[in-house]
Amino acid sequence: MLAKRIIPCLDVRDGKVVKGINFQGIKEVGDPVECAKEYNAQGADEIVFYDITASYEGRGVFLDVVRETAKQVFVPLCVGGGISSVDDMREILRAGADKVSVNSQAVKNPQLIKDGADIFGSQCICLGVDTKKVADKKWTVFINGGRVDMGIDLIEWVKKAESLGAGEICLNSMDTDGTKSGFDIEMLGAVCNAVNIPVIASGGCGRLEHFSEVFEKTGSSAALAASLFHYKELTVMQVKEYLRNKGLPVRIVG
Repeated sequence: MLAKRIIPCLDVRDGKVVKGINFQGIKEVGDPVECAKEYNAQGADEIVFYDITASYEGRGVFLDVVRETAKQVFVPLCVGGGISSVDDMREILRAGADKVSVNSQAVKNPQLIKDGADIFGSQCICLGVDTKKVADKKWTVFINGGRVDMGIDLIEWVKKAESLGAGEICLNSMDTDGTKSGFDIEMLGAVCNAVNIPVIASGGCGRLEHFSEVFEKTGSSAALAASLFHYKELTVMQVKEYLRNKGLPVRIVG
């Protein structure tokens, strides 16, 4: 079994790392470059940056932050927010990112996934999905930072994205986002069963047990968390040591 990845997520607005609950009540929690450096030191397997208002505000991503972070962080860096063209992808990758995350713009223009995968390789294309439950065993896809329900069935969308060349999916539950009540196991399980590419679990992690639960009960390849790490309730290394003691494969350096 491949090592399970632990990924801190940094939502960035106006040059600051922020965090909210259910996409509301946004608060500043730190400087993105300094936060990324700390998570790199803690042994994060990857770091994700999301410019959370780029699509909503109709602008490009924050390349200056990406460049500065790439100089000081030595784990894979995935960057998303407002990516609407192959040229945007190229700029972000040139700035030092290893992957780009496409979300709202990919829903509006699915060809963006195929074009990016054809040029840069599927390993560079991560599909970000914000989703919410609307009926029993049914979820729909939201865009623009969770502001707009597109009425697109989640399972159909992830299957289509995989067929277009997405290399992995970062799946965020709007129902559990920021609540610390645990990952959305039912939704994650449904998506993991529907696709053959890696799935990153996002939204709702509140304690150590939630990490082991998502790996034991779903086929998720990685778990992403924000609040837990930002507010120093846990470190990445504490999570990894816990998972290793539970018999789950993780990468521990040093």
